[in-house]
Amino acid sequence: MTFISQQLSEIGKLMTQAMVSPKIELEAKVTLHFSLSLESGDLIDSNFADEPATFTLGDGSMLPGFEETLMGCEPGSEFTLSLQADKAFGEINPRNVHWFPAKKFKDIFSDPAIATEVGSIVSFKDPGGGELPGVITKINKRSVMVDFNHPLAGKVIVFSAKVLSVIPPNVNVVHIGN
Repeated sequence: MTFISQQLSEIGKLMTQAMVSPKIELEAKVTLHFSLSLESGDLIDSNFADEPATFTLGDGSMLPGFEETLMGCEPGSEFTLSLQADKAFGEINPRNVHWFPAKKFKDIFSDPAIATEVGSIVSFKDPGGGELPGVITKINKRSVMVDFNHPLAGKVIVFSAKVLSVIPPNVNVVHIGN
């Protein structure tokens, strides 16, 4: 077998592997429609009526619990399942709830353009200079309680998805034309 025919044979094998319903695995490029909702049916996010999402499994753009659910799925797979808090946005961590002196909020309390009440989101700078949002959960004359847990922490999330395409790792797709 000549070098060129060996190369063509290898290309043929790769194309066949890519054409036979590839399953989602680590570093596969996945395109899907999805929705997230609470058990009550309240919709959190969905792209079923919009463009699908495309991401590389394991790149950190999806929560690990969602990625675990997708492992082994192939194009055409559809499912709806409930993810417990520890597999979704995490459990509520009481150490992420802090009381602050009310005087730290005097500027925003006195500004009528800024609604500061229970449920308001406030932002702090973390030690690295990044933003750290928190939700005001209690206000009294002397102090303000701020919860820095993710707003969906402690909640069961209903995850629905329809996998549209899977490109295995190490397979490069070349788009020709428009």
